[in-house]
Amino acid sequence: MNHQSVLIVDFGSQVTQLIARRVRESGVYCEIHPYDKAKAALESLKPSAIILSGGPASTTEDESPAADMALFEAGVPLLGICYGEQTLCAQLGGKVEGGHHREFGRAEIEIRKASPLFEGIGEVGHRETVWMSHGDRVTAIPEGFEVIAVSDGAPFAAIGDEARKIYGVQFHPEVVHTPNGKVLLANFIHRIAGLSGDWTMARFKDEAIARIREQVGKGRVICGLSGGVDSSVAAVLIHEAIGDQLTCVYVDTGLMRKGESDQVVSLFRNHYNIPLIHVDASKEFLGGLAGVSDPETKRKIIGKLFIDVFDKESAKIEGAEFLAQGTLYPDVVESVSARGGPSAVIKSHHNVGGLPDYMKLKLVEPLRELFKDEVRVLGVELGLHPDFVGRHPFPGPGLAIRIPGEITPEKVAVLQDADAIYLDEIRKAGLYDQIWQAFAVLLPVKTVGVMGDARTYENVLALRAVTSTDGMTADFFEFPWEVLGRTATRIINEVRGVNRVVYDVTSKPPGTIEWE
Repeated sequence: MNHQSVLIVDFGSQVTQLIARRVRESGVYCEIHPYDKAKAALESLKPSAIILSGGPASTTEDESPAADMALFEAGVPLLGICYGEQTLCAQLGGKVEGGHHREFGRAEIEIRKASPLFEGIGEVGHRETVWMSHGDRVTAIPEGFEVIAVSDGAPFAAIGDEARKIYGVQFHPEVVHTPNGKVLLANFIHRIAGLSGDWTMARFKDEAIARIREQVGKGRVICGLSGGVDSSVAAVLIHEAIGDQLTCVYVDTGLMRKGESDQVVSLFRNHYNIPLIHVDASKEFLGGLAGVSDPETKRKIIGKLFIDVFDKESAKIEGAEFLAQGTLYPDVVESVSARGGPSAVIKSHHNVGGLPDYMKLKLVEPLRELFKDEVRVLGVELGLHPDFVGRHPFPGPGLAIRIPGEITPEKVAVLQDADAIYLDEIRKAGLYDQIWQAFAVLLPVKTVGVMGDARTYENVLALRAVTSTDGMTADFFEFPWEVLGRTATRIINEVRGVNRVVYDVTSKPPGTIEWE
């Protein structure tokens, strides 16, 4: 690709991906790279601007993460956020100290100097709400820098060297809790760095098709369909690039939503006329998961079985050289820590990091640079129906992670029926598109209940629905009580084995994943 770009240097913040989302929303391509690989990224990406992320470390400690000095010497605008500002100051001649007044949560800054960074946000003297998260604070700034804004706990809440276009902010503009954070980041990207914004899905589609053709040549590609939006968009994109050189393989794990397998097969065989092999491997998956309770072990078992099935199917397709997957950018980032090694295990991605040595297939990952909401836009660009690309996300392991504890065919059937009722009621109420993700969870808990004149001892079912844009953070959806009431009544009446329904109102803070 040949785009204007921003390099985001990751120091381990839980919300680094949100910086990337804000940049992409401004129409500018960006990449996240660990701080200790930033120099190589600088040379390969040749960015037009650089952003240093926050992080959990303290610059007052020995061997704390530091930015490569090449970043400051690159001659392009640079913005340090939270820890990024602190390491900027510590490395360029300022001072950072611990033990001072800490700021966590909402705070107010006061603008002390006019700056293009705050254009459209407020004049000198304006007080602005921001989100702070720091224990250390800057106590002296490097030569050439001036104070732009202050807060009660941070005398250097925003600083800038206007001549070199290097800035630092102690707060987090990337989170929604900083109301005008998107404006500040857009000011940095467009006003200060002068980027016009040439990142569009139409252009990405054309470039991706060209890259697929170049990589594949006359080879044959197998694409693993999961039934979700990501793999489906990848399949349609690849088919547009190479036509019948693509064969899709849909592995029915027995862990899909009710009726979903029939929908997937019909869509690709009948509507898109894409060669499709439908493999019913439900017995293998349910057998492999028998007696397993740990969610991470479940993921690994499913990932291994998935690859085993593909290995078996690829051997039947003459000339198959490539395996296509719907890997997304968050999958890639979550698999690499800020220090360049494996990240703390949030979740396993069986589709990231290559294939087992015994498989001879080469990977094709056309969505590897995209976030989830960008994949939806690409799907519409490719002609997929908006109702399909607007479907709620569904995890690769399927219902396996929505049945805490041991998985049995009986439990799967109960959850499929209950989940179908839940989504049906959401659609009937016209709420489906207001919710980012909704699903049911069959809890490993039974309660005593009375149904009519009979005493029951049956399962508890949890319902979850959240609002989000990219899945990085989420908040629970505030259901009208009458909708929840109708849903619960239908589930208890129509699904044998459930006698109690609860609604989960837990929010999803940065860095966490599906409820499991």
